[in-house]
Formats: sequence, structure tokens, C-alpha cells
Amino acid sequence: MIVGGGPVGLFLALSLTRSGIRCKVLEKRSSVDRRSKSIGIHPVSLELFDELGITGEFLSSGLKIHRGHAFIGGKRVGDLSFESCSPPHNYILAIPQYRTEEILENALRKVDPECLTREADVSAVRRAGQTADVFYSVKDELFRSDAEWVIGCDGKNSIVRRSAGIPSYNRSYPDTYIMGDFTDNTLFGNDAAVYLHRDGLIESFPLPGGKRRWVAKTDRYIENPDGKQLHDLIGQRLNRVLPDQSYSRISSFGVQHLLASNFRKNRCLLAGDSAHIVSPIGGQGMNLGFITGRHLATALQQIFSNPAKADSLLADYSAKSRRIAGQVSRRAEMNMRLGREYKHPLVRHMLVRTMIMPPFQQLTANAFTMRGLDKWPV
Repeated sequence: MIVGGGPVGLFLALSLTRSGIRCKVLEKRSSVDRRSKSIGIHPVSLELFDELGITGEFLSSGLKIHRGHAFIGGKRVGDLSFESCSPPHNYILAIPQYRTEEILENALRKVDPECLTREADVSAVRRAGQTADVFYSVKDELFRSDAEWVIGCDGKNSIVRRSAGIPSYNRSYPDTYIMGDFTDNTLFGNDAAVYLHRDGLIESFPLPGGKRRWVAKTDRYIENPDGKQLHDLIGQRLNRVLPDQSYSRISSFGVQHLLASNFRKNRCLLAGDSAHIVSPIGGQGMNLGFITGRHLATALQQIFSNPAKADSLLADYSAKSRRIAGQVSRRAEMNMRLGREYKHPLVRHMLVRTMIMPPFQQLTANAFTMRGLDKWPV
């Protein structure tokens, strides 16, 4: 039983179902959430989609980013190319998260039309011997189902994590941002751009359909953001005029870090944001969920073949996935720190210039595309 039908829950269900393991997904939302969220699929995730035979759907809906431009203030100081990274996916794919969820849901329903249940509100998970009972409601009708394993993919306030009594390390950062999608009136084409401004970071990413996402650091959390605020902020920092009326999906967000103390307790397992949350700057959080979700799917496949190894396999899953989450968290935090306001930014500027110089550019590209993380054979 998988609690949570976001991208990681759907990916995990598809991975398990394709390997012959019967599962059920309980999702509280009635439909895919189309609000502004993650837009970047990294090469490591695309390689996992290759295994499932679904990469083509992503490529037909997304846009390949092969290069990013680095600016300090308004001056361009260099480029970062991903084309020298390992093929075949030597790029970052820009695709809205709602489309990612739609592709995964459609692929899952083709394999098992009954796997996903929407409007399912889980209230508790209780251990019952060698299984676990899941209590939930669908349109005010109450249900109780037992499962050999219950996987929490239900976010930072995970009912599965709380029901299992798994503590987590939580931290909130002072950093806040505003973002939104505008009609693209730049000359960047399919390239990304990052501006290190004295007043804070500006990021710019191409999107399918002639759109471009802008992300800007703010000095406080904006409760009710609108497009004009982001429009004016970009104008003040970059002297760039965005289209006045052609914006959508405006939102504000803060930054949190979460890491569960263990990804397994009794019959409950954790994956995705219920297990780990990292800074969204750099777009690695959802991709981290795919990576650790694939590790969990591998462990469960081995367990169903050899139940006696369940404890050791899940202990390995927890330890190795927590270590990978720690690595990704440190990389994401570095990206966030580079984008902060600095009174004396000379050291930061020297570091950024060094990162995109030829001797170090490949290391930087690998870090941004999530290469070099601990490997676990799949």
C-alpha cells in the first residue's frame, strides 16, 4: 500500500507493478495538482524512466536544456554546458510537474487500471502482526485494508511517518522566493540563466510552449504574490522588462530541510518527501525521490523473492538512501547559499567564476545533474 500519489508514489507504484508486485496507491487529491512546482527532470531520473519504457512520453512533452548562462549582476561571466555529461541524457529536461504526474499516472493505469484510488484520505496506519492496517475514507465511506508493507509517499506531514513513530530532523531556512511563468521574451532560447545579484538570486528556465519560469529571492515571505511583484522585481534587479499580462502560476515559497531518522520501522517504509526534503534551488528534490524510490523498489523485489532477507535489505535501503539524501541536501544548500544577498560578495563571485572555468566545469555540471552520488546496483 502506497500512501500518496504524487510523482514519487506513482513512480514507485509503476516500478513495483511492472515487476509483478501487486500494490495500491491512496491519494487524497481528486486530480493532478496543476499549481507551480518542480520543472526539472535530471539525467539520473531519465535513466530510471528508460528502464520503465516511458522516457519517450517525457521527451515529447518537455524541453531539453543543454546549457546555462551565469551572470554576476548584469554581466555574463560564462556558461555551463551539460553536453559533456554522460550520454544519452546529457541535458536537463524542463517539464511542469503536473505533466510528470500525468505521464506516470497514465502509464500506471495501463498496467493496472485499479491501482490508484483518488480522494482517499488516510487517517491512521497500525501494525497488525506481520501486516499493517490502513484506515482511510473515500467520499465519507470508511475503509480498512491490510498490507504487507505500507509506504509513505505523503509529504512532509506524512501520516505514515507519524503513525510509525519515526522521528525526523526538521529545519527551516530564512530564505524565501517568488516564482512564476511568463511568455518568453528573452533571446536565451532553450538555455537557462542564473543571475547573482547583490540583492539576491534570479533564475530563469525555459518551459515548453514558449514560456519561461522566473525565480527571484525575496527579503521576506510574500503571502499573496502576484505577477506584478515578480515583474517589478526582475525589472529593478536586471533592468529587464517581462510581459505585463502573460504570466501564470505565481507562487511564493520558503525553504525547509527534513530527514527522517530511519526510512523503515516495522511494516512502514518511507520514500519521497516523507523521508527527505531539500532546498528546491537546483531542482533536485523530486529527482532525489525517484532515485531513492528506485532503491526501495529494488529492495522490495528482492524481499518478495527471499523474505528472510527483509530486515537486512531494508536496513541497507535506509542507510544508503539517507546518505544519498545527505549529499543532495548539501549540494542544494550550497546552491541556495550562493544565491543569497551579500554585503561583500567578492569571495562568492570568485567561487562562481572558478566553478565554470574549463578545469572545473565538468565537476560542476556533474553536480548540477546529480552525478557522482553513491551508487547502489539496480
